[in-house]
Amino acid sequence: MGRAFLALLRRDLALALRAGGGAGLGVVFFLAVVVITPFAIGPDLALLARIGPAILWIGALLASLIGLDRLFAADAEDGSLDVMVMADLPLELIAAAKGLAHWIATGLPLIIAAPVLSLLLNLSPASIGALTLTLLVGTPAITFLGLVGAAFAAAFRRGGLLVAVLVMPLTIPVLIFAVAATGTALGGTVAFGTPFLVLLGLSLACLVLGPVAAAAALRATRE
Repeated sequence: MGRAFLALLRRDLALALRAGGGAGLGVVFFLAVVVITPFAIGPDLALLARIGPAILWIGALLASLIGLDRLFAADAEDGSLDVMVMADLPLELIAAAKGLAHWIATGLPLIIAAPVLSLLLNLSPASIGALTLTLLVGTPAITFLGLVGAAFAAAFRRGGLLVAVLVMPLTIPVLIFAVAATGTALGGTVAFGTPFLVLLGLSLACLVLGPVAAAAALRATRE
């Protein structure tokens, strides 16, 4: 079972990282959001530093959703999903492997790029450190929440909009506590640990419940 999980993880990583796989689109979108924002807001460095964490997190949220609609749909179209279902690996672990591969290919590059892009928004070193830590903890929650929308999208020919409609409302608590934790570095009244621990709890819950809900959605749409 462990070998099957790792094999599926390597397969999805290879598909995501190949030319046209969509792994680089998230970073490009993230870069576009961060670069365009200072031009839209103006040269007010204090304002950029104050709203910078929220801008970066919104960009990371939207970038993480890129490619999720094809996570199960591509395998459903070419019959690979039917082969996976007939294998010994439970559907929950199949969903978990696909979510982990998507996070490694899309979420991890965002975390690596965030400290560099934060300089464009005049963030302080403390804010950059808090932002990077919240992205590391919070982006898995977005990906594994997106598994549920991706599972439903597999039943439709064009399910990209469905993923956004289903997932965006669910990610609002993640966004709220992530920005709150990052904002403590800017002189907020709440200690960093309080919203960060809530964010960590949300991520752990999504890591457990996301694959289970996605597997249930796949079974429901395939019946």
